[in-house]
Amino acid sequence: MTALLPHPVLSAFLLGLWLLLNQSISLGHFLLGSLIAVAGGLSISTIEMPRARLRKPAAAVRLAVIVLLDIVRSNIAVARIIVASTPPVKSGFVTIPLELRDHYGLATLACIITSTPGTVWVSFDSAKGLLLIHVLDLIDETAWVQLIKTRYERALMEIFE
Repeated sequence: MTALLPHPVLSAFLLGLWLLLNQSISLGHFLLGSLIAVAGGLSISTIEMPRARLRKPAAAVRLAVIVLLDIVRSNIAVARIIVASTPPVKSGFVTIPLELRDHYGLATLACIITSTPGTVWVSFDSAKGLLLIHVLDLIDETAWVQLIKTRYERALMEIFE
């Protein structure tokens, strides 16, 4: 059974998604969805992705709450910038040296930065460990470096490394 369903959760998700998208639980859709679910699970198993290890799940929950609050706070700040008729804001790029090297930690950091309005992940130089982000309202570059390193990078290193 493990050879046919190497990723049972993914396969179940794909089957459920297929049934939801087709808005039908008929036998035909169930069989076709099952075929797609099995094929999807088998195709993912060929990628050979390394397993992610969460060292401290409590830190992950704490980081999720921080990110959620930051997203709300950032949405309000960006809305004020857009609505206000004050002089235009100064946007710019910030280079941040990162110690984080775990692929899952970097992917999580990319999701955090791009989901927070006003910031965008631009590039990451893995050889030098330099992250380049674009900030909509760049007032103090060192404040952004400290924010990313202390608020997100430290927590991600605690979770993944």
